[in-house]
Amino acid sequence: MQEKIIILDFGSQTTQLIGRRVRELDTYCEIVPYNKFPKEDPSVKGVILSGSPFSVYDDAAFKVNMEEIWGKYPILGICYGAQFISYVNGGKVEPAGTREYGRAHLASLDSGNILFKGVRNNSQVWMSHGDTITAIPDNFKIIASTDKVAIAAYEVTDAKVWGVQFHPEVFHTEDGTQILKNFVVDVCGCKQDWSPASFIESTVAELKAQLGDDKVVLGLSGGVDSSVAAVLLHKAIGSNLTCIFVDHGMLRKNEYANVLNDYKCLGLNVIGVDASEKFFSELAGVSEPEAKRKIIGKGFIDVFDVEAHKIKDVKWLAQGTIYPDCIESLSITGTVIKSHHNVGGLPEKMNLKLCEPLRLLFKDEVRRVGRELGMPEHLIKRHPFPGPGLAVRILGDITPEKVRILQDADDIFIQGLRDWDLYDQVWQAGVILLPVQSVGVMGDERTYERAVALRAVTSTDAMTADWAHLPYEFLGKVSNDIINKVKGVNRVTYDISSKPPATIEWE
Repeated sequence: MQEKIIILDFGSQTTQLIGRRVRELDTYCEIVPYNKFPKEDPSVKGVILSGSPFSVYDDAAFKVNMEEIWGKYPILGICYGAQFISYVNGGKVEPAGTREYGRAHLASLDSGNILFKGVRNNSQVWMSHGDTITAIPDNFKIIASTDKVAIAAYEVTDAKVWGVQFHPEVFHTEDGTQILKNFVVDVCGCKQDWSPASFIESTVAELKAQLGDDKVVLGLSGGVDSSVAAVLLHKAIGSNLTCIFVDHGMLRKNEYANVLNDYKCLGLNVIGVDASEKFFSELAGVSEPEAKRKIIGKGFIDVFDVEAHKIKDVKWLAQGTIYPDCIESLSITGTVIKSHHNVGGLPEKMNLKLCEPLRLLFKDEVRRVGRELGMPEHLIKRHPFPGPGLAVRILGDITPEKVRILQDADDIFIQGLRDWDLYDQVWQAGVILLPVQSVGVMGDERTYERAVALRAVTSTDAMTADWAHLPYEFLGKVSNDIINKVKGVNRVTYDISSKPPATIEWE
């Protein structure tokens, strides 16, 4: 049985990061709502309480029954989690004079405490709270302070319980990973045996038991998630898996043929469907972004449904759903961060059971599993690409000519990133076709043609992103090539907006 750490989610924006950091320690963990602790699960080795947008003394604050876990498992409270543990045991939590946000340093710490083994004096930590712990119960002991926060961390002297007011999971906490390792490995005793190889071994066995001799159909997008899901399923059930790859006409240049070739080289049974005429017809004259997304989403399901029904005795629909999709779609605060087409989106009319072999993995883990499966690097490292494709990178209505212009410009940009060894330094990149025309001069003639925007960002999880600081020489070369080689474009701009406040895609 796979040992695990349980992370109780109180609604923090960084709860996913806690999960990622624990997984990076080769330890399996699950994020569950604060009120859904898995009782009677012998594989649980420890519990982490996340942060929260609430104050512990709010009537609406999320509260957990500590009796379920106190004394039974080691516990680490982070920010709100630390405040909650102290508060319910008789400590005081009060509004801070000013919101404590940003970098701080551990001015004093108990370096002999197991939680701080290997943590440097004056180590930088990241604060993000409006409340602060002003008093702790008698059986609590302060083990770290900053110049502004007296109780930056504590230990419960008669239980395996710790609390930290800062966020060890965020990048800016310099020794955060060490602190989490001290808890997960030294306190909880986890063996650090969660790996891509162990995931593949256990998942293939589970899929064989779950699916038996049943037939499965899977919709491929060309992206890493669906591709890894397909190869994993193929390893488990072989020819009982049929993959369907739908071309809605708004893929990148030559992508339909290239992706089909990649999949056939992997030994997958793939049906390719060129449905571009259908999509162009249904999108004619439609400019509103959400309307375009809905038309493409419904069209994809319709085409996929027709093809799936041509296969006899299919009982399962497989999807490349990954862990962040599930977490975001089940936001415990009641506000869905974003809706995902592949979470709970199984069409009723298909009457198929759902199989999601990657639903426990983060994106970086999906890539590690892909490598372990022997998949080619260009598939594993492929940038994220929106489901509606270039339709949401063409501002305004969609026409075949606009798609042709954007495909040509995008191909120059993406190939340029590869040629200059910049592709792997960027999280996501693409070209946006703007709904404006501008005056230019080409040869001795005046032109009045389209403008495009280049977009490239760096990120770790797409929750936040910064614009990529690409070399001027590269941008100049790409701009020159696009203007000279792409008929219909005479101006190139570069988008230097970060997320937030902007989003990665323009629509």
